[in-house]
Amino acid sequence: MWRYFVKRLGIALLVVVTVSIISFGLLRLSGDLAQNLAGEGATPAQVDEIRVLYGLDRPMLVQYFDWAGKAVTGDLGRSLFTDDPVFTLITDRMPVTFTLAVSSLFLAICVALPLGVFAAVYRNSWIDRLALGMAVFGSAVPSFWFALVMIYVFGVQLRVLPISGSSTWAHFIMPTVTLSTMVMPQIMRLTRGGMIEALDADYVKMAWAKGLSPTVVFFKHALRNALLPVVALAAVSLGFLLGGSVIVESVFSLNGIGSLAYESIKRADFPVVQSILFVLSFVYVVLTLLSDLINARIDPRIRLH
Repeated sequence: MWRYFVKRLGIALLVVVTVSIISFGLLRLSGDLAQNLAGEGATPAQVDEIRVLYGLDRPMLVQYFDWAGKAVTGDLGRSLFTDDPVFTLITDRMPVTFTLAVSSLFLAICVALPLGVFAAVYRNSWIDRLALGMAVFGSAVPSFWFALVMIYVFGVQLRVLPISGSSTWAHFIMPTVTLSTMVMPQIMRLTRGGMIEALDADYVKMAWAKGLSPTVVFFKHALRNALLPVVALAAVSLGFLLGGSVIVESVFSLNGIGSLAYESIKRADFPVVQSILFVLSFVYVVLTLLSDLINARIDPRIRLH
């Protein structure tokens, strides 16, 4: 168990370091930060002064290790435009993003699980085709387009839901529905596949032979085993939703991590963007590691020693 955990932990840390290096390099190569901070009318002397002030005149490798050394201690630097601590900016916005991600995952599970179960029980029926069609629709439709359609229908035409802000629970309804479509198809297909495999298993056939009721067979024997991979997928999906909230938060003007990332990208606030990428990648890797451990526990083919 410990050898498997240490191995997966090492891979997870390597992924985080790789993401931080790539994102750091891409952000630095996207433009002259000193020139952006100085403005269009700045003289070369003023640009050079800003470059020295923020340490942008040093080699990129030195800049990265300086940032990484502080990041591991919790010091993510300060915003170049507001001069606020980046850690404070992220922690202030995190509750909104976390609420949106958790509520979206909850809604996706509540919808996808019953659809997957009924699609497996009534294979090749209209219910199965409807569920698969909804899964294809959810995978193919862009989230920003679906968000705009919901705003037009429920916010502009019917006027039953607010279209922006995050002050009340009603403000989260449309963003939650929109974001949940990003993971709902995967959960539905995995549930359907797991139920089909469980219903064809010998222990389920034995339960039918014993004369057990369909409710006991479906929910106590088949569904309980089919849900195990879904639990592992839910952990990964939560990290995916945290990182995928940028577009949804921007469309609905939610004051979360996603909108903070969008605002920081527009004004080239590199310390904020770099730190958001680092935090989200770290959270995603931790949740992926948790998913791997869950899979290792439930799958006898994975050795834990």
